[in-house]
Amino acid sequence: MKSPAEVYGARAREMLDRAIAQNAGVLKTAGVLIGRSIADGGVLHTFGSGHSEIIGREIIGRAGGLMPVSGIFDPGMGFSENVVGYGTRLAERYDHTHGLHPGEVIIVISNSGKNAAPIEVGLYAKQKGLTVVALTALAMSTTASTVHPGGKNLHAIADHVLDNLGVPGDAIVEMNNGKLAGRPPDASAMAGPTSTLIGATLLNLLTLEAMTWLRDQGHELPVVQSQNLPGGMAANIALAARYRTRLSKLIG
Repeated sequence: MKSPAEVYGARAREMLDRAIAQNAGVLKTAGVLIGRSIADGGVLHTFGSGHSEIIGREIIGRAGGLMPVSGIFDPGMGFSENVVGYGTRLAERYDHTHGLHPGEVIIVISNSGKNAAPIEVGLYAKQKGLTVVALTALAMSTTASTVHPGGKNLHAIADHVLDNLGVPGDAIVEMNNGKLAGRPPDASAMAGPTSTLIGATLLNLLTLEAMTWLRDQGHELPVVQSQNLPGGMAANIALAARYRTRLSKLIG
């Protein structure tokens, strides 16, 4: 019998392969939009509340990734993601500080797609003229009841949707005969989340599609270099200076 870790590894790899294939069209379409925006001097923005913020941070100031990527960060780490109005205030504050400009793209990440904060950030960005790319688990976002008074989940307000193929609850391995803390003895203990693994991969693929468009159109590639390589930090400081007032993570 395979161990839970072995089961997770096999299932997660299969899900990742399917997610890459099923999202290929959206990745290419959104990648072109991001590439065009960056060519015009724009910045790619991200937002994810709670654990989803980790996925957005993966492509911010990342060696081998795009320099002009900035994140709306939630100081409450998701604690207030269902307080109506909270996401709007986060977006407004970020807009005043870093700017959300028409023609730019924002990636809004929410595994469930039902929480108020990411929906509000997406709606605010749309009002400002940005393209909204949602990263969610459609199996959850299309079935879970939204807590936002507008009545729509994240996928329904987005311009483009990336599906991480996650299952409700985000865990894919049943811990056979495992006792689940705080639940009845017969409750099934599920473990092994996939949203971060697949979500981070999809965002890296998205930035690669943007770079491919920039390359093919003859534009420079604003790529972050590893500071551990000779000349890397100096090159990053010079590149970051172009986006001096726009980035949530400054380099140099």
